[in-house]
Amino acid sequence: MMATQTEVRTTAKPPAGAVVARLAKVTKNYGPVTALREVDFAVHAGEVVALLGPNGAGKTTVVRSLLGLCRPASGNISVFGGDPNQAAIRMRIGAMLQVARVPETLKVWEHIDLFSSYYLHPLPLAETLAAAGLTALKNRKFGDLSGGQKQRVLFALAICGNPDLLFLDEPTAGLDVEARRSVWSEIRKLVQQGKTILLTTHYLEEADALADRIVVINRGSVIAEGTSAEIKARTSGKRIRCVSRLTAEQVLALPGVTSAKQDREALDVHTLRPEAVIRELLARDLQLSGLEVTSAGLEDAFLALTREDNAQKSTSEVIR
Repeated sequence: MMATQTEVRTTAKPPAGAVVARLAKVTKNYGPVTALREVDFAVHAGEVVALLGPNGAGKTTVVRSLLGLCRPASGNISVFGGDPNQAAIRMRIGAMLQVARVPETLKVWEHIDLFSSYYLHPLPLAETLAAAGLTALKNRKFGDLSGGQKQRVLFALAICGNPDLLFLDEPTAGLDVEARRSVWSEIRKLVQQGKTILLTTHYLEEADALADRIVVINRGSVIAEGTSAEIKARTSGKRIRCVSRLTAEQVLALPGVTSAKQDREALDVHTLRPEAVIRELLARDLQLSGLEVTSAGLEDAFLALTREDNAQKSTSEVIR
């Protein structure tokens, strides 16, 4: 049954911290491929959740499931306590997806004006244009825009309906540094207004800067969840950077080294035993220079978590 305008208008915002979207034991298959395996995932009111994972990990399937665009093989999905396909619930959701197809011949303002008409209480056109950095481009046809400018139009279409829950799939892909920081600023403003945001991104510094909570998904399963600091703490250790005659392969073979790669003239090493590794490096290369030791970052934690999970699942598959 379609919701009436009165039903939509009187829908109260959930209190801060309340669950607004949930996947409960959700499994989703695409033919023989299992995209999600009994995933438990929740988004709470007023927070930014960053969903991280390698390509093919299941991030897009999580988002599509919460948008009601695909049905699970098993488990339950709820948004604002109901089916995401209900009209009253869809009115409260905005989404920016990488698969979006936008007519090339309409002008920027025409796109936003048309999309806003689908909502009962959209943002004023000028406010949406300003938030997306499109005021000077409002009379340009979508097909005449650069890739980064088109990305900003997709962001505008996601926020123009003034939604309570916003899905942002790679919102700053293709943007320059200034435009990316501008989008970050607008996301923070939305959160200050009480909006809830689910963000997927390959820019780990973006997740670090914006997210209240980070969820890491790999091969269809949630493998870690917590604040950025908590995720980093899951992978204790240090990052060592130095100029050495040793190769990355030689350093990777040292006890306690979890990753090693050549980064221009220097070696970039992550280790759980920094003191022992540094002593070994100095002993093996008397000409070693430019030694820097820093705490492991979110990227190190992400790589270590996914690598460990892949190893465990590969071992399990062999045993079976």
